[in-house]
Amino acid sequence: MAIDPEFFAELARFDASLKRISEDTQQGEQDSRSVGEGLTFSDYRRYAPGDDTRLIDWRVYARTEEYYVKQFEEERNLTVHVLVDTSASMDYGEGEANKFEFGAKVGLGFAYLTVEENNDFRFSTFRDRPRRLDTGRSSRGDLLRTVDLLNEAELGGEADLVGSLEEYASTIRSRSLVVVVSDFLADPDEVEAAVAALEDNDVLLVQTLAPDELDPNVTGDTIFEDPESGDSRRSYFGGSLAEQYRSRLEAHVEAVSDRAATLRADHVLVNTGSEFFDAFADVWVG
Repeated sequence: MAIDPEFFAELARFDASLKRISEDTQQGEQDSRSVGEGLTFSDYRRYAPGDDTRLIDWRVYARTEEYYVKQFEEERNLTVHVLVDTSASMDYGEGEANKFEFGAKVGLGFAYLTVEENNDFRFSTFRDRPRRLDTGRSSRGDLLRTVDLLNEAELGGEADLVGSLEEYASTIRSRSLVVVVSDFLADPDEVEAAVAALEDNDVLLVQTLAPDELDPNVTGDTIFEDPESGDSRRSYFGGSLAEQYRSRLEAHVEAVSDRAATLRADHVLVNTGSEFFDAFADVWVG
């Protein structure tokens, strides 16, 4: 791969304030700030002059006739989790239209703007299981290290979408935004089960497909090969068969989008032949 981190500089024109977080989460943050505390109750301590009287627990007072205030854990920053598919089917598309490279840059864009907003990011790849790339520092240096690791990534095999996301979901400690980048060329039922594993989070599916997948520029006797299984098939491509292919692909993309919507997840289709920053704007703004 050849992801050049210089593209981060162009992201400065995007508003770093993430718009995709649910209204419920935003409201919770606003409520917590109104009392200057976090969301998670920790313990009680005796009231001291200057404490916010709104934090006094009057039920405890009724039992003890003493003033106690609630203590809360310090509110955590928003965490954005990015997972990028490294199965063989992602290694498709010429040059900058390569599905993995284009999709990884979309994920890196989310991580970069998250850092700019002083929030936390986690970045992983997945195939049969997730592999975390970041160090947890959520810094620009960590981003550059992640770029290097992505450029060294080896693509191959089949993706275990459900198993990978189920395993990853067990590592998420607080409500977060989870961005999953894949071509999602899997059974829609599998996609739905994978999204369901990420329940209680805001989920965004970024479906990357190359121009030749969306509109194959071939006619006549053609050999088609499955990059994950290695199976190949010779067929005459054109006319009704080409039309059938396009219809089936459109139906598949629509099915993935519908399954995501059923679980209140977002879905964005990305044509990797598009100008990158135009495509990223569509994904970022939603």
